[in-house]
Amino acid sequence: MATPPILITGGTGTLGRLVVRRLLDAGHDVRVLSRRAREPGAGVELATGDLATGEGIDAAVQGTEIIVHCAGSPKGDGDKARHLVEAASRAGTRHLVYISVVGADRVPVTSRIDRAMFGYFASKLAAERAVAGSGLPWTTLRATQSHDLLFLTVRQLAKLPVIPVPAGFRFQPIDPAEVAARLVDLALSPPAGLVPDLAGPRVEEMTTLLRGYLRARGKHRPILPVHIPGNAARAFRAGANLSPDHPAGGRTWEEFLAAQPFARSSTT
Repeated sequence: MATPPILITGGTGTLGRLVVRRLLDAGHDVRVLSRRAREPGAGVELATGDLATGEGIDAAVQGTEIIVHCAGSPKGDGDKARHLVEAASRAGTRHLVYISVVGADRVPVTSRIDRAMFGYFASKLAAERAVAGSGLPWTTLRATQSHDLLFLTVRQLAKLPVIPVPAGFRFQPIDPAEVAARLVDLALSPPAGLVPDLAGPRVEEMTTLLRGYLRARGKHRPILPVHIPGNAARAFRAGANLSPDHPAGGRTWEEFLAAQPFARSSTT
């Protein structure tokens, strides 16, 4: 007897693709929600819908019992989560799993500069509250920033002749494959509410991450520490985005950089 498909929102993104692959490898049927029609991968059912407007979401969740909500953006996640949980409630979903970010509840976003630089955290917190208040059985996992996200940041910064770096900012980068593995485990387990954080193996200064990237690329750039004002930046300097008590034992930033094509080509 066929089992209902597991719906993955954001299933075409970096994390979502890893979740989809793990579920397929484990023998599960998967449905991916996408805003645009596209050719689905082998073994994947595609549903077209827009979480921002709610269009197509009822059809996307119909016939599913488990939803893994990986879709995210710098703003609007609260509204998107509300559209999803409303449709999931109507469909009788029995487990909604959400991926949030460490610090969502500890980085205050109150001023204009807070919103400009840290609105992502407020957006994630709004989505968390929509999930928790939905009346559905739910699980939320908070993870630290992924290698891929920080890689995009340092790659852009490294294009500047002098690199401004927020003074005192630290990160605990994690391999998205580890986050995907944890999400799949949670999705296939009973709903657990807010579960312990998942964080990378090391806490690193932003300057250390940047210098590691420059070294791997064979580049040299002066780095200029810049003080960022606001309550959110103050919380960041205090480590609100870190979870040193929940490190994962996997891939380090250095190992991630060593696996990039530019690093491999430089050794051949």
